[in-house]
Amino acid sequence: MSNPFLVDTAKPGHGLIHLALLPPSTPRLRTTSYQYPLKLISPAPSRTEGEARHLIHTVYLLTYGGGLVAGDTIELTVILEPTTRLILLTQGSTKLFKSPSPEVVSKQCTTTTVAPGSVLCYLPDPVQPFEHSCFEQSQVYHLTVPSAGSEKPGNLCVLDWVCNGRQANGENWSFHRCASRNEVYLCMPDGKRRLLLRDNILLDRSDIEGSVASRMHNLAVFGTLILNGSLFHSLGQFFMMEFKALSRIGGRKWDSGSESGDEEVDAATIRRLQRQRQESADGVLWSAASVRGCVVVKFGAPTVEGGKRWLHSMLTHEGTVARELGERALLCLR
Repeated sequence: MSNPFLVDTAKPGHGLIHLALLPPSTPRLRTTSYQYPLKLISPAPSRTEGEARHLIHTVYLLTYGGGLVAGDTIELTVILEPTTRLILLTQGSTKLFKSPSPEVVSKQCTTTTVAPGSVLCYLPDPVQPFEHSCFEQSQVYHLTVPSAGSEKPGNLCVLDWVCNGRQANGENWSFHRCASRNEVYLCMPDGKRRLLLRDNILLDRSDIEGSVASRMHNLAVFGTLILNGSLFHSLGQFFMMEFKALSRIGGRKWDSGSESGDEEVDAATIRRLQRQRQESADGVLWSAASVRGCVVVKFGAPTVEGGKRWLHSMLTHEGTVARELGERALLCLR
């Protein structure tokens, strides 16, 4: 006798987010499926202010127990159809629990397809590896190219960052291994892919002399922000210009007050000087570079709060993220 009940074919740790465009041109979450240890929560969508009034969907990426146990594997697929907009968030840092040996690895893999005109904003809380944990993750982003028309490829604003563990417990980059890879591809109509960016970070204490902490130079958080697409072009240029405006060794120190006291300073310069003073107080180090249309921002700070404060101030000062996606997109940086 055949089984009358529906057989569940979902695999543990697998998840799917499919944001579709339904008639009449209305974005809807067609599919949100997940299996333990992954959990997805989608609150009611929001709308941006202004004349465009875009409908923005948000999905929170969670794990049962607040983190990944040794050996857990998560595989998430995200599909954005044309002109849709999605915010991915977390409800706290992704904790990585102790592994019995360096061979038992927790893994997380996210594969995202971003259709022309769509927007993905992924600004999560940092990954938090506990002592003796072992973790590997990869994020692959496919930007599809339209076969015809003037529509441009999709837009990305994604953040990948990691902190040094539980400082209250005396942990300081004391995990076995933490590896992360980000790849951005341009997918042509004929099915071929063109690599735009591949960014890797590998912190493995077995491959270096001394501890990981000794190589991090008192940094408690290290991150990478990737920007791509016409929607985030002005944001990328803002980071590039602000990086060029940083004080250089032997350069004039504009905030000293000794040489520019009688000069008229505009409001943008004043905000820049205030932010640079806060950067200096928080000990933030950062750089920006443009690679095949992507702007890559690397930053580090002695405290997680200092890193959050710097990145939040940069994004709110320029304004594109809040204007195009709403204040909810910056929730994890507050």
